Amino acid sequence: MTPTLRKARTGDADTIWTMLEPVFRAGDTYAIDSGIPREAALAYWMSERAYVAEIDGQPAGTYYIQENRPGGGAHYCNCGFVTAPGQRGKGVARAMLDDALTRAPALGFTGMVFNFVVANNTRAVATWERAGFDVVGRVPGAFRHPKDGLVDALVMFRRL
Repeated sequence: MTPTLRKARTGDADTIWTMLEPVFRAGDTYAIDSGIPREAALAYWMSERAYVAEIDGQPAGTYYIQENRPGGGAHYCNCGFVTAPGQRGKGVARAMLDDALTRAPALGFTGMVFNFVVANNTRAVATWERAGFDVVGRVPGAFRHPKDGLVDALVMFRRL
């Protein structure tokens, strides 16, 4: 079933945290302190525009879209995506990406950039590449993976 997407509301904080916490605590895909407190994580995720994906009224994922950098970099956006446990492999990440790619130009963005994609996060890399993103940079050993040691970080980009 295709997820429905809606703008996150203040009342979604617990639901979003339930999705973020296992991903952030694992420390293997996001360059976020794995011990980040709940309130700091939610402030980071929900600082500008956050969305919730649902399947049959149940949370399936969440994403945010924001300026990549202020000022001269504000015409490009950056996004973060988390799929809820138990929902992986069901097209949730792709549906959220499609939603972001639709919203971004309407918000005035002309490009989307992922600044720090952990290279061994092969599912994410494959999803972004299928959606037309190119690897435009590689930073050797930039991510300290909890199991694999130093892993490259990719910069991925697509014009909108």
